[in-house]
Amino acid sequence: MKKHILLTVIFINIFQCFSFGQGSTYGGSYVDSSPIDWEGISNKTISKLKIVNPSGHCIKLCNCSNITIQNCKLGPSMNEGVYLYNCTNITVTNCSMDSIDTGVVADGCSGIKITHNDVKNVQGPMPRGQMVQFGNVSGTGNSISFNVVENITGQSFPEDAISLYMSKGTPDDPIQVVGNWIRGGGPSTSGGGIMTGDMGGSYVLVQDNILVNPGQYGITISSGNNIIIQNNKIYSAKQPFSNIGLSAYKQYDIETCSNTIMNNEVNFTNKDGVLNCLWNAGNCGDIAGWSTNIHNSNLNADILPSKIIGRAQGTITEIISTPTISGIKIYPNPASDHLTIETSSTMENGILDIYNIKGQKVVEHLINDSYTEINTSNLANGIYIVKVSNSDNQIEERKIMIGK
Repeated sequence: MKKHILLTVIFINIFQCFSFGQGSTYGGSYVDSSPIDWEGISNKTISKLKIVNPSGHCIKLCNCSNITIQNCKLGPSMNEGVYLYNCTNITVTNCSMDSIDTGVVADGCSGIKITHNDVKNVQGPMPRGQMVQFGNVSGTGNSISFNVVENITGQSFPEDAISLYMSKGTPDDPIQVVGNWIRGGGPSTSGGGIMTGDMGGSYVLVQDNILVNPGQYGITISSGNNIIIQNNKIYSAKQPFSNIGLSAYKQYDIETCSNTIMNNEVNFTNKDGVLNCLWNAGNCGDIAGWSTNIHNSNLNADILPSKIIGRAQGTITEIISTPTISGIKIYPNPASDHLTIETSSTMENGILDIYNIKGQKVVEHLINDSYTEINTSNLANGIYIVKVSNSDNQIEERKIMIGK
């Protein structure tokens, strides 16, 4: 059967161009449900459920694949809102979580997408206490993007808002931590905003995140290689636990090299009332772009809106889940002068469109093969969203970066 492939690439400037780019958009109703515990289930959708579990997880999936969890309200719970073990191709989107020990934990998984969720008042304690924790997550298609987390002092006990533990993307498709809003941390003296390279890791992109009073630190590399941290904004007032805004410090006896930290803006005051924005410990090898990071005294708590939890609800009343297309590869990521699309079988009469930030079509290309290479040398640097759809209404969404 001939397949009509439409590849639409839309440039997005997250903070400036979209009013409701972060957090859950679902504003509909829920159905009360008992906790879900699945083993070896595939090709299912969990939607519009309200789950409370004072003695365990809200949703636990083991050895599952191709599952979408959407439009759910999770918590309070003693354990995680969503716990994933040895799973592949799991999407958690447009969910709201409150008073859970951790929002989402993915352990030994691949193809995990955590996007557009609201998470409030993570309870911990360590080793839990994250909005999202990836542990031994690897391969392609992994993303923690466009989520919102708010931890209110006295109502929460977070550790790291986002933690990447022994997790590895690929050169063509790094783990993406993009466009998240993080507010509130502490009183932990070890936790903070975004932890990369915890006990190693590689091929990670941390970009366009905004952090306000995130805890002991803002964003850090603690070991690993090929980690890129760029274009983030980090602010903290003096707090009893605040220490450092942006850092590179090899904490483990693990090869740490080939990392990039560039074009970040920081205004971070430590517990002694002293500005402490940037720290390169000097034990991580050469950090590309380090000199481009700056102290911006104009950053303050207002870099995030006063309301971030529930801010986007109602902008879309329902998210319709569609099956993803298998066997499609889009690489390299980041890309510079070309983008390659591979499919598991020959596609006929396919169309590729690329749009700029104004919605103008800048590239149009036919796809009539299983291997297509697109010239992107004329595209401006930035983040793009790649959406692939076919005549069977299957959709695959990827985020890529163009950087020259």
